Amino acid sequence: MEKTILVVEDEFSIATLLKYNLERAGFEVLLAHDGKVGFEMAIEKTPDLIILDLMLPTMDGMEVCKELRSLKKNIPIIMLTARDDEFDKVLGLELGADDYMTKPFSPREVIARVKAVLRRFTSVTIPEEEETGKNFYLYDNLQVFPERFEAFLDNIPLEFTPKEFELLVYLLENKNRVLTRDQLLSAVWNYDFAGDTRIVDVHISHLRDKIEENTRKPKFIKTIRGIGYKFEEPKNI
Repeated sequence: MEKTILVVEDEFSIATLLKYNLERAGFEVLLAHDGKVGFEMAIEKTPDLIILDLMLPTMDGMEVCKELRSLKKNIPIIMLTARDDEFDKVLGLELGADDYMTKPFSPREVIARVKAVLRRFTSVTIPEEEETGKNFYLYDNLQVFPERFEAFLDNIPLEFTPKEFELLVYLLENKNRVLTRDQLLSAVWNYDFAGDTRIVDVHISHLRDKIEENTRKPKFIKTIRGIGYKFEEPKNI
């Protein structure tokens, strides 16, 4: 089935170039040239992925991303920024973006990123009719069902972005194993971020906010100083 990509970009030349290359790659493309229109189209059309520029009229990309996540819209988002500024990248990820690209970029890079994000997203959102119901994790008061893209803490549903959920599942698959930040980047982001390990730290922080009762003394996701992280089975089980 053809995937739909919403491109929210106010520079017409870049929007047109993205549309042309995405359509050549087999995607259906929707265009919006300001943030408010893009936000409304995301709500109405529910695309499979959004390419979202940071600097937009009427409503900037950060605000669009934040509002979509506040409405529990777990559509994958790739943020575009014209500035090679780590603050923008990290802030975008903190607000719920799944990936980012810095302008200028090549059409080949765009297609590769889009396919990678969609592949990761669909790998953890298997249709319900295909679900076996046997693949789940239960640790103390935390329940995670990868095939249903669902998790519960004390039987209360948790909300994750696709990237947060994929990271959580990967940690669970490797429980009690110490994973370096580079290993997590390679496994979850699937390509080289060359030193941007802050991305891992941001997403770990998000996970802790959602599954830990005390983020200063986490019982699930432990920091291994100077190395990385591990998901540890609580000792009171």
